[in-house]
Amino acid sequence: MLEQSSSPLLEVSHLARHFPVRGFLNRRVATLRALDDVSFTMTEGEVLGIVGETGSGKSTLGKTLMGIHRPTGGEVRLGGEQIASPSQKRAALVRARLQYVYQDPGASLDPRWTLRRSLHEPLVIHTNWSHAQREAKVREIAAAVDLPPTHLDLYPHEISGGQLRRAGLARILVLNPQLIILDEPTAGLDVSVQAAILALLRELKREFNLTYILISHDLAVVRSFSARVAVMYLGRIVEIGPTAEVFAAPRHPYTRSLLAAAPRIGGPRVTESFLLLGEPPDPLQLPWGCRFRTRCCLAMPECAGLAVQLEYEARHGVACPRWRQWDIRNQGTPPSPGTSVPFG
Repeated sequence: MLEQSSSPLLEVSHLARHFPVRGFLNRRVATLRALDDVSFTMTEGEVLGIVGETGSGKSTLGKTLMGIHRPTGGEVRLGGEQIASPSQKRAALVRARLQYVYQDPGASLDPRWTLRRSLHEPLVIHTNWSHAQREAKVREIAAAVDLPPTHLDLYPHEISGGQLRRAGLARILVLNPQLIILDEPTAGLDVSVQAAILALLRELKREFNLTYILISHDLAVVRSFSARVAVMYLGRIVEIGPTAEVFAAPRHPYTRSLLAAAPRIGGPRVTESFLLLGEPPDPLQLPWGCRFRTRCCLAMPECAGLAVQLEYEARHGVACPRWRQWDIRNQGTPPSPGTSVPFG
């Protein structure tokens, strides 16, 4: 079943990124499969949230989409064109339409340059504009992100964390991108500043017709900001669907566990509905079959031999053939590992 009915802006097909682990004399001793067989599409104007625990592959996915990491396998298409084009010039033009906002707001700003020079630099590289044209564009974008004109002559260390994020957004907006990858855009900010940044992102989305991929640990931010959400575990997407539906009735046991771990005022204690078993496996020695089976309350011996793929009902996909055997919305006690729940 197709994930989207309209023409996609972004197409990700069987994307993989593996990192070699080297030992003595720089010999390759193992392979870290940070990203494995990830596929999804996005339409123009959509907001997709990416969630999962630390080490699940969220940031690796964002950086591989951007081209910061070269894919080990699969392909990424933006507007029908491959990002990893054989022509470096063509690939650079395609990637200019896809921009990345780093978790560290100062990572994209040279500490030795003023904000004005940092905002001019992308235009110097990608356009043939005069200085006056570039300056007009810089001032226009600075106003759009509520960055005061007086701040353009300051250095990154002279402004606050919230202003740094605005400067980082301005630096990528000068190139008129179509899709922006936001890596933890509210991390380390006060609640009031977080709200201001999210409001700004919504306004920029309307004004510039942007499409967002939001990578975040903050489930509340993802729930309020994203139309769809993808849940990752050990380099794979285990569930993807409309945010309201996934949060209200999660189908994959890992998604249920992730949501149960979020503290709620007046709600049940985490231990009353927390479904994870044991410890995460060694990422260099991943389990056969379903990667979640070693921690899953629904796991059976058959799960070790399954080539688990996302199966869709409407727009909701889940990588678990057993989810129907247990009503995931049931607030009662889940079956214990290895119980004889009918398979298939």
